[in-house]
Amino acid sequence: MIDAELRDRVQRALEFEPSVNNLHIGVVAENGVVTLTGHVSTFAQKLAAEETVQRVKGVRGIAQEIEVRMAADKQLADDQIASRALSIIAWDSTIPDGKVQVSVHKGWVTLNGSVEWFYQREAAAHAVHKLSGVTGISNLIEVAPSVHAGDVKRKIEEALLNSALVEANRVEVSVHDHKVVLSGRVNSWVERGAAERAAWAVPGVVEVQDKLAVG
Repeated sequence: MIDAELRDRVQRALEFEPSVNNLHIGVVAENGVVTLTGHVSTFAQKLAAEETVQRVKGVRGIAQEIEVRMAADKQLADDQIASRALSIIAWDSTIPDGKVQVSVHKGWVTLNGSVEWFYQREAAAHAVHKLSGVTGISNLIEVAPSVHAGDVKRKIEEALLNSALVEANRVEVSVHDHKVVLSGRVNSWVERGAAERAAWAVPGVVEVQDKLAVG
């Protein structure tokens, strides 16, 4: 696929994505790598734009350079954002009480703490990313399982075999001290994401290094 065709595909995908206002988003494609530039009004739109591009056939990589520029009436003080973030995390039943700490600097939210499961770590970031005033998130929450994981490698390989989105025979899994490395080649960003989620879903996994090539 030539770069101009890929750029057009990405632009059309962004145009038809209702959660993204693509008016101020620029797209450049080079050798399958798409660079997104410009600005949007919320951090949620920035994430949605990246997720939309990941689903476009032919995309092998993404350089995310979109800025979040909020209207003056949407800007909040850092302490207001932190208070709202703590409240919404407290209301989420999937996140253990008192395990996540929040700090905010110029709208950028940093999450710290320790949880037992990856989905709890992701739930904290997901709870915060749609809040008004947020310009970005650094998720520094650690995954620290309290139980022995057992045969992590075997369980991940079984999870990959059971996933309808992944060609498991093209994915290589290595595990050391509960840290997982995925290597090999997949057909799309969707398949790459599915393989990574399958690895994180196994009890005891504390880190996943996704080295899967797309294409």
